[in-house]
Amino acid sequence: MSEEKKEKVNNKESKKTASAKTADVSVKKKKKKSKKQHITSGRIYIHATYNNTIVNITDKNGNSLAQSSAGRCGFKGPKKATPYAAGMIVKDAGERVKDYGLKDVDVFVEGIGSGREGAIRAVNSQGFNMLSIRDITPTPHNGCRMKKPRKP
Repeated sequence: MSEEKKEKVNNKESKKTASAKTADVSVKKKKKKSKKQHITSGRIYIHATYNNTIVNITDKNGNSLAQSSAGRCGFKGPKKATPYAAGMIVKDAGERVKDYGLKDVDVFVEGIGSGREGAIRAVNSQGFNMLSIRDITPTPHNGCRMKKPRKP
């Protein structure tokens, strides 16, 4: 009986080692790195609010290539809405897009924050060729319906 138990234990151990060996083989396989596309023209969306500035860089179809904000760059509180922070945000997003080879950009600015002008200047100093600058800030054109007048 003791020999039969030993055989069963040996069979279980051999199964465990076989499965462990196959697991090691699957871990050792290396994946090929995907080569980044070469994109020459794109769009830069700058969203400037009173409290923050967000920059999104996309290709012509609108697929996002890089995105950055003031909080991501380490700014906190009221410093997030400054023109200096906006310049740092554009610099951060521009560094991420260098691998794509982006050169010509259309700039779309939305909002009325203080980071607007700083972000546009940073785009120019980053080495991008600005083809156009458009303001896409929504403007009310009739407003909401008035509240009914109070009865006397």
